[in-house]
Amino acid sequence: MNDISQLVQTACTWEVLSRKVGNVHPHADFTNTTLADFLLSAIAIGPSFRYAHRDHVGQTVLSAVEATKAFVGQNTNLGICLAIAPLAAVRDGEPLNTGVQSVLDELTVNDAELVYRAIRLAAPGGLGDAPEQDVHDAPTVTLLEAMTLAANRDAIAHQYANGYADIFDFGVPALMEAFEKFGRIEPAVIECQLRWLAEFPDSLIARKKDIFAAEDVRQRASHVFALGGLHTQNGRRAGVEFDRYLRSDRNALNPGTTADLVTACVFVALREEMLSVSEKFPWDVLDWL
Repeated sequence: MNDISQLVQTACTWEVLSRKVGNVHPHADFTNTTLADFLLSAIAIGPSFRYAHRDHVGQTVLSAVEATKAFVGQNTNLGICLAIAPLAAVRDGEPLNTGVQSVLDELTVNDAELVYRAIRLAAPGGLGDAPEQDVHDAPTVTLLEAMTLAANRDAIAHQYANGYADIFDFGVPALMEAFEKFGRIEPAVIECQLRWLAEFPDSLIARKKDIFAAEDVRQRASHVFALGGLHTQNGRRAGVEFDRYLRSDRNALNPGTTADLVTACVFVALREEMLSVSEKFPWDVLDWL
């Protein structure tokens, strides 16, 4: 199955249907954002990614954000679009881990301008102002250069700057190790999210709150693993408490950037045929979210 649009839609759908801590899932909506919004958004962006291998990355991102706005009227997936667009642009048959660097190296100032338009349209929470190449101004550097400037404050920009090393060296192996253990997509996605949270402070939390809150969340995720993670009753109980904590401040502690990066990991696994769309999905445990 090599229809990029369907792989993107599948990755987005699997991510939001998985009962991840602090995020929207089938048993937990946010006040103004629901599971239906994310599922409709997954449908909406499919056509924008169909020809990602021939379109400019900036055009793919802007088209996807415009489609999402038309479908659900709000930002549900800017981070996903930014994270996946360079990966989707890699030509068929070329390994993603090497091909994506070629895509990044070919990004232009026009790509930056289109992405800036997409960011302004999506108006993500906690955006603020940047000291250089602010999205409210016209860019004068390529998209890769702009992302490199933002890499210290945004985890998705950091992927552009480091050639997606965190995705390929950490996230995808974490996802696949979990899938080997559980044999199901949902627990693999959940464990990938928890491992990512335990390793890297979530940059959306850092923007909306501060870096200390993000570091506190990282330490709490590490505690879940110290108790056995998803594999033990104590670990799952700690995960449920962790989820309650993340939802305690009107979702200001929503680890949204981590969710975007996990979606990118799922897309890579699908695109590289490590996973297929026919894999078993649900996790039938009674003591999880």
